[in-house]
Amino acid sequence: MKVRPGIKALLCGITCAFSAAVLAQSDYPNRPVRMIVPFAPGGASDFVGRILQPAMSELLRQQVVVDNRPGAAGNIGVETAVRASADGYTFLLGNVGTMAINPSYYTKFPYRPLKDLIPITQVVDVPGSLVVHPSLPVKSVKDLVAHLKANSGKLNYGSPAPSSANSLEMLMFLNANGAKATEVPYKGGAGPATIGLLSNEVQMMFVTFSSALPHVKQDRMRMVGVIAPERNPALPDVPTMREQGFDMTVGSWQGLFVPKDTPRPIVSKLLQVGQDTMKNPQVRKRLADGGVSIVVSKSSADFVKFVKDETDRFGKVIKDANIQAQ
Repeated sequence: MKVRPGIKALLCGITCAFSAAVLAQSDYPNRPVRMIVPFAPGGASDFVGRILQPAMSELLRQQVVVDNRPGAAGNIGVETAVRASADGYTFLLGNVGTMAINPSYYTKFPYRPLKDLIPITQVVDVPGSLVVHPSLPVKSVKDLVAHLKANSGKLNYGSPAPSSANSLEMLMFLNANGAKATEVPYKGGAGPATIGLLSNEVQMMFVTFSSALPHVKQDRMRMVGVIAPERNPALPDVPTMREQGFDMTVGSWQGLFVPKDTPRPIVSKLLQVGQDTMKNPQVRKRLADGGVSIVVSKSSADFVKFVKDETDRFGKVIKDANIQAQ
């Protein structure tokens, strides 16, 4: 059968394009890869990202560059990842706030994580903690509740944003105890909020355990409760919230995401790299020293289901509390 020249040229173009795509994937990566961290340095996401970076660079045989893109409760960084080329050279370190809370809080925001990004794998779960400025005369969560009630509305609490897990935790805590305090949101994530507490601009906050740990060890802040099922070995004398009669176990999980339409072979490779990174002894030790738990998804599909379940869970909390974007 004779093929007309026009059709022959078209078929040749398609074949060449397909071959080039396959070659690009088989050669992946052949240049540096960008890891977007949607928060400023100093918070849990930056802490985790910079521990993963050397091991991932070694496994990919290319430099992984940490790119902090703070702002709008992490939405700026996520949108940067959504708009990036779907070629495997940009991936996002997303967390519970950016992936599971913001979609329900910012109802008109132009992206949806499960539609615009491909979840690859969870990597860690960072326990939360309730910390106070050391000038407060409190040693336990019950002491703090009593102090709040005796000074109704006089204390400030810090948060990365009204939509953050930190803010929702404090809102639930205050409502459950009939206490009042003023929220002071900080741009850029937990890092700037933590600085606000250290300078006594705010007197208390919920923050990830890893962000608080070095300051607690230096007596620059006091941790009164850990949000986890069990006490953390890094600070074994600090009781859990549950031990003190407050049923809170919400952590801040983090995981890897790539733009939609990223080729499946690249997704599979990044899944393997993510899983192997979390087996690295140095990575495991550094995360453990920071009080971070390693949690790796069995498959990309498992992580998709996990993110969906978390989105539904926090969506219900936001709806029931009638929380709306400011």
